[in-house]
Amino acid sequence: MKTKPAKLNRSLRLSKEEIRNYSERLVSLTNPANVNSITNQIINQDIFDVIEFLPSGFVDLLFIDPPYNISKKFNQVSFREMGMFEYIKWFDSWLSKVVRLLKINASIYICGDWKSSAAVFLTGSKYFQVMNRITWEREKGRGAKSNWKNCSEDIWFFTNSQEYKFNVDDVKLRRKVLAPYKDENRKPKDWSKNQEGNFRDTFPSNIWNDISVPFWSMPENTDHPTQKPEKLLAKIILASTDKGELVFDPFLGSGTTAVVAKKLGRNYVGVEVDEYYCCLAEKRIELAEKDERIQGFEDGVFWERNTLVNQVKIQKSEIKRK
Repeated sequence: MKTKPAKLNRSLRLSKEEIRNYSERLVSLTNPANVNSITNQIINQDIFDVIEFLPSGFVDLLFIDPPYNISKKFNQVSFREMGMFEYIKWFDSWLSKVVRLLKINASIYICGDWKSSAAVFLTGSKYFQVMNRITWEREKGRGAKSNWKNCSEDIWFFTNSQEYKFNVDDVKLRRKVLAPYKDENRKPKDWSKNQEGNFRDTFPSNIWNDISVPFWSMPENTDHPTQKPEKLLAKIILASTDKGELVFDPFLGSGTTAVVAKKLGRNYVGVEVDEYYCCLAEKRIELAEKDERIQGFEDGVFWERNTLVNQVKIQKSEIKRK
């Protein structure tokens, strides 16, 4: 007997009717496609089966969240753990073919955990210029009695050439100022003061500790086991694209990359082998047309974790002033 979800459980689910309806929107390729025919579409196929049909030089931003080198079940699809060199060989077998899809000034972000991060670096550095390694904190995670608790992941930042885009002013982080200081005229220096506290917009670093992993009370949450937060994708998309440019995700999962691209006025193409996850993505994209909010991104800046109350109060005070 299935138990009903808790009242505050806002996780996204699909009915049988929704699966039928959303599946009709999905695309499959059997011949070479042009950019217009696949823009803002989800391709329900394995990346190995579709890669040869995708056009060359159409991608501004490549975001890849591949299966990590651990055994895991993704709905109807399973991935098995391999030896390190076998995993590198598998990784290279599809990444080498994705290179053709990129514009000369494209940026590339590839996710990995501690076991797969070395493979990401070694394989990615064969084809791209290594720019940085982002480490972000997953505040959730099981405890470990005989090892350190695993609560971080890496995102390797590559570029296709020395010509690339980085919109630093679009990805600043708003933090509380613990020790505010003033200039010689007694005015706030590099921070702002309001009734909710003192805040400073800081330049982004490669350590991200302001990310909340989707959980059951968040409307963006799905049952995908490795779903990335919308806030995480928003940082990457805003930093490395302008409005109207195109983001490609060859392992789309439940659609976070496409959803955030939609909310931020970018185009997308996603490839995902599992039909149910494709349908989840289509539903999330449909909902994004009505609600463009991204949790943790307000007033054109990213807010540090646990400041939602401050964000809401500031918004209300601004509305009253208007």
